[in-house]
Amino acid sequence: MPQYLIAFNDEWVGEHTLEELRAKSTAALQVVDEMKKAGVFVFSDGGIGAETALFNVSARDGKPVFSDGPFVETKEHLGGFCVIKVDDDAAARDWAGRLAVALDWPQEVHRFPGREEILQLNEGE
Repeated sequence: MPQYLIAFNDEWVGEHTLEELRAKSTAALQVVDEMKKAGVFVFSDGGIGAETALFNVSARDGKPVFSDGPFVETKEHLGGFCVIKVDDDAAARDWAGRLAVALDWPQEVHRFPGREEILQLNEGE
């Protein structure tokens, strides 16, 4: 069964008061509870953005090099995400739509390639 990432970019979301964010969080958690009851929920988290970045890491001469900056210049930051495991794209679309309505901001959906897909890609080289 494929896994899907449902995510939103915090740049897609306008300014909100703390009360508005709490209300949206409550609504989104209700959808997550529905996901859990349906047995499709894998993992989720949110409230992340540019201000929550701790460090970056790159590879140099086969070793990790850690730095507290500079970070990649980008307008986009992952604001939150949910990973679900469902039968197909249509089911992922349904859950993403529920989150989009609960939060009233856009969601983006990615299907993780399964192990079989990755092996097929590697064999095609």
